Amino acid sequence: MSLIDARTARVLFTVLLFALALGFLYVARQTLIAFLFAIFFAYLVDPAVSRIQKWTHSRGWAIAAIYVLLLALVVTFFFIVGPRIGHQAQTLSESLPTLMDRVTSGTIAEQLGKQHGWSATSTQRIDGYLAGHRKELLQIAQRVGLRIAEVAKQFWLIFLVPILAIFFLREGQVFSGVLVSLITARPQREFLQGVMGDLNEMLAQFIRAQLTLAGLSLLSYSAFLGIMQVPYWLVLGTAGGLMEFVPVVGPMVASIMIMGAVLIAGYQHWLAVLIFLGLWRITQDYLVSPRILGKSTELHPLAAIFGVLAGGEIAGILGIYLSIPVMASLRIVWRRWRLYAEKRRFGPLTELSYGAEISPQS
Repeated sequence: MSLIDARTARVLFTVLLFALALGFLYVARQTLIAFLFAIFFAYLVDPAVSRIQKWTHSRGWAIAAIYVLLLALVVTFFFIVGPRIGHQAQTLSESLPTLMDRVTSGTIAEQLGKQHGWSATSTQRIDGYLAGHRKELLQIAQRVGLRIAEVAKQFWLIFLVPILAIFFLREGQVFSGVLVSLITARPQREFLQGVMGDLNEMLAQFIRAQLTLAGLSLLSYSAFLGIMQVPYWLVLGTAGGLMEFVPVVGPMVASIMIMGAVLIAGYQHWLAVLIFLGLWRITQDYLVSPRILGKSTELHPLAAIFGVLAGGEIAGILGIYLSIPVMASLRIVWRRWRLYAEKRRFGPLTELSYGAEISPQS
């Protein structure tokens, strides 16, 4: 009599394979991140490629035309705006030690108190608080510096991602067809096709929506900060727009970053900047985002925050950017699995479209 029956052995073997797969994904996470960004980039340019393909009747020539156009736009942008961003970034990095010393020593409180007529008691309290937490503030600044250095190390992705995206643009449908053909059983094949269809729709909506929101934020931040003559306005506006790619957490971090830079630089009209950030956040969250983003992710804010924190722990800054689509993908797989389980239990169900609820036919 064997100690473990066949059913238990299969379960243990499946758990072992799943654990090995997770271990492989964690070890190879940097490579997988590059491929995920390539997939996102392919989703971003695919509509333009498909439109050009109607004229050229060749997918390869359409991809080449879009890449030449993108390269021209990037070169033009860097020739026109790049030098100004670089100059402001260099000035900010050179003056950052002095600005941080003003904050940690409490000098910034005295300056703001004189500018806005604070009482001597309030100024002294803020001065004492900043001086008393000098060590903690310096640690925060060091962590931010390490994060920036971490992003700089991933600069090679800028060149690798577009190259990998070419293969997904050319052979994306072939890849999905091969994957589906590996499944012989009809129920499992329908499950996989449903998951891939929902993922395709979600990723296409999410990436294009986030790019639109980021572009609007970049233009709004840069225009307002430039008109108000805020120091380092172009760097702050660009950074704020890039942070918009991370839903929920990104805009909050961008607002804190802009306000922190404004206060540290001793800008007099910081209250106007604070009001603008609040009004823009309301406009973006309640007017613009619902129309553009729609139901592309359908994630609860707590789930989004959890995904961002977990992504940061696993893969750093790049993990933060990828956290929301990954969480939304897991939600799609879970919903489709529920439909698959219900179908096996009760028989045919109503077809589940993206964003619909699961309900048996009466």
